[in-house]
This record gives sequence, structure tokens and C-alpha cells, in this order.
Amino acid sequence: MPSSTDHETAAPAETEAVAAELAARLKPGDIVLVSGDLGAGKTTFVRGACRALGVSGAVTSPSFTIAQRYDGKVPISHLDLYRLGDLDDEDPALLADELAFDRVAFVEWPEVGAPAGLD
Repeated sequence: MPSSTDHETAAPAETEAVAAELAARLKPGDIVLVSGDLGAGKTTFVRGACRALGVSGAVTSPSFTIAQRYDGKVPISHLDLYRLGDLDDEDPALLADELAFDRVAFVEWPEVGAPAGLD
């Protein structure tokens, strides 16, 4: 069931804590759209959720790779659509692969190029 919440935090640790609370309720097939200005803490939010989902390695912005996968308690996809306007015709298939029902997906910059139905 789609839902939307806004959170304003004052520090990275607080952002990660809010994300961890959300992560406790996530299951495969869930898609989390993460919006905010440049430098707002979108990747920090995703990092906090990934830590709560058991990811111990680095969690970085996939701005140039578009998508990054992590192994945690559930498979995780982390997408950054900021550069979506620079992508070619094969990229909708990439997005479909990353938004699969067997994983939790976090999508940064969904307003730039989210597939139909995600906005």
C-alpha cells in the first residue's frame, strides 16, 4: 500500500536512525522513493536503511553507475536517477531488473525519471 512521509533531520546519525526505523518494516517488493535537494542526505538515508537490513560494506551513491546492489537480510537495489536524462534506450530494462519483487529498492531522485506508476 503506497504511503508517503516527510522527515527533516538535523544530523546524519538522525537521518540514519529514521531510515533504520523504516527498514524494520520493509519486505521484498517494497520500493522506497527518496527525494531531496543535492546534499540533503538521500544516500545517508539509504545507508542507514541498508545497515538496518544487514549490509556491512560501503553504501555509496550510485550517481554514475545508476544502480548498486547490496546483500543484506533481503536483496537490496539502490538507484540514483539524477542522470537518467543521459541514459540510452536500454536503461528502462535496467530499472525493471532493479525494481524486482525479490528485493527492496531505494530510488533517489524519482522525480527525474521514475518509471510510470512510481511517482
